[in-house]
Amino acid sequence: MDTKHGKYCWMIKITNLSKAFGAQVVFDSVSLAINRRERVGLVGRNGHGKTTLFRILMGQEEADSGDIQLPKNYRLGYLTQNLNFTQESILAEACLGLPAQHRDDSWRVEKVLAGLGFYPAEMGRRPQEFSGGFQVRLNLAKVLVSVPDLLLLDEPTNYLDVVSIRWLANYLSQWQGELCLITHDRAFMDGVVTHVAAIHGRKIRKMGGTTTKLYELVEREEDIYEKTRLNEEKKRKETEAYIARFRSKARLASNVQSRVKALAKQEIKEKLERSKDLRFSFGFAPTPAKTLMSVSELGFSYTPEHALINDFNLTVGQKDRVCVIGHNGKGKTTLLRLLAADLSPQRGEIHLHNKTVIGYFAQTNIAQLTPDWTIEEELMSVGCEKQRARGIAGSMMFEGDLVEKKTQVLSGGEKSRVLLGKILAGASNLLLLDEPTNHLDMQSADAFLTAIDEFKGAVVMVTHNEMFLHRLANRFVVFQGDEINYFEGSYQEFLDQIGWVAEEQDAPATESSVVKGLSKKELRQQRAVLVSRASKEVKPLKERMDALEEKIMNAELQVENLNQELISASPTNGKRLGELSKELYLVKERIDTWFEKLEKVASQHDKKAKVIAAEMECLEDNE
Repeated sequence: MDTKHGKYCWMIKITNLSKAFGAQVVFDSVSLAINRRERVGLVGRNGHGKTTLFRILMGQEEADSGDIQLPKNYRLGYLTQNLNFTQESILAEACLGLPAQHRDDSWRVEKVLAGLGFYPAEMGRRPQEFSGGFQVRLNLAKVLVSVPDLLLLDEPTNYLDVVSIRWLANYLSQWQGELCLITHDRAFMDGVVTHVAAIHGRKIRKMGGTTTKLYELVEREEDIYEKTRLNEEKKRKETEAYIARFRSKARLASNVQSRVKALAKQEIKEKLERSKDLRFSFGFAPTPAKTLMSVSELGFSYTPEHALINDFNLTVGQKDRVCVIGHNGKGKTTLLRLLAADLSPQRGEIHLHNKTVIGYFAQTNIAQLTPDWTIEEELMSVGCEKQRARGIAGSMMFEGDLVEKKTQVLSGGEKSRVLLGKILAGASNLLLLDEPTNHLDMQSADAFLTAIDEFKGAVVMVTHNEMFLHRLANRFVVFQGDEINYFEGSYQEFLDQIGWVAEEQDAPATESSVVKGLSKKELRQQRAVLVSRASKEVKPLKERMDALEEKIMNAELQVENLNQELISASPTNGKRLGELSKELYLVKERIDTWFEKLEKVASQHDKKAKVIAAEMECLEDNE
């Protein structure tokens, strides 16, 4: 099969690769091929070698043995966490990633930066002015616009909000080259990849399909292997017993000898080394309170010009599952810090029931670990006895002598597990969790989800993982635009009734976002992008407006019918009059709610349509 890189059907071929760090064997003669246009999800437990494999492919780590073959001039692109910027603006820095033939096509960069959450007005700002999370996004933009033949992405969603994650999933599903992806977000991976490769037992197993399909196959094969091993072990012991019993019997000598030979030829299957799982179980502190926390008129800002949180109110009931969602940089983490008393509110009050016990997890708390303390000492610092501390450490996969490791030598993921262990060491009835799964592998994230499901108390959690949002949430605090709104219901109901709308700047896009001096071909490309945006962003809003208008119209007809029934109803039938009045009230209440939603959706529609129309007008002026 001919390709742009030669006659091979594979684009990258790994053969008999081995790698060990001291006594720890990571890979033992593994082989893997990535074929043309394949998008491969790389899965496996933390510490089993996913990032190590990427580093070997990039030449940042050396394999002990084995061979890696690449076609000539084949380019690899790797998302790096190194935040070293040389340009004076976001746009100029991201343009460094463009290949030589597209060096002047800054519109390509603007498109990717916008998808990753940068506004047009921010393109001229210095990279150093942004948070670490947005700087990592900038690195992601640079590697995406470089259009490598093989794109290597290690946890690209860690610093993205839901809207950007959805954009990235769509972008990667149309990737024209090859892709290898590491992520703890199962739904994201399954929506992007064509194949999954699992690092398991120091080997790599690849197959087409989703992560669920692969793990089901591995589990079935391991069950068959273990049953076969146990059966062969039983037969071996029976044969050994026969040989020992009849070895001295002359008339059975030939029979015994044949069994000895057969036993010597028989391969002994090694017992499978099962992967260890995190064992989450949040301790519950019983409470009689129906309301664990109430927040009234809360206000906070970092600058006098802009109130990040203003007049915020919230009540958290005993078994609530509240998810805090929205675009990054809007105040979700700040809100959780206020609720956890990690920040002091500038206005308003937070009331806790006297039996409310909070368990708080935040990525920033990693800095609060004492570098010279061991894992065991950190767990004991929250009032946990030594034996229980060791048990919790074991459940967090720090078994045996690992509990003696000092926190200063731990990886980011290991530090996150220590923080989670400190929450497990105590008992709480209100969990405040800020992106708790960012450094967990896929199976650990699944175990965490189950533990939250089983927790008897309340949970307030910031997460961008849509699988978690679908499974857990029954209430939402939504940061959108400059407002904080509330939504009661499931995540699917939120998507159906409100949905995610990419935010725009207050001013419509102008010539600054449409580059002058483009060729006719480039103008056609930009026009196609705008038409696609209109289809994806404006059309769904128009459809939602139509659906709401139809609901309102049908409800208003229902009001007319109910009014006629009230007029016709007998004055002596008080029960029926009461039922009709109640129903009329509820229908009118629904109409009011739908009108409020229609007003918001119409505003979003008009704003987006105006932005796209302005950009289209700029294109026409360039022709």
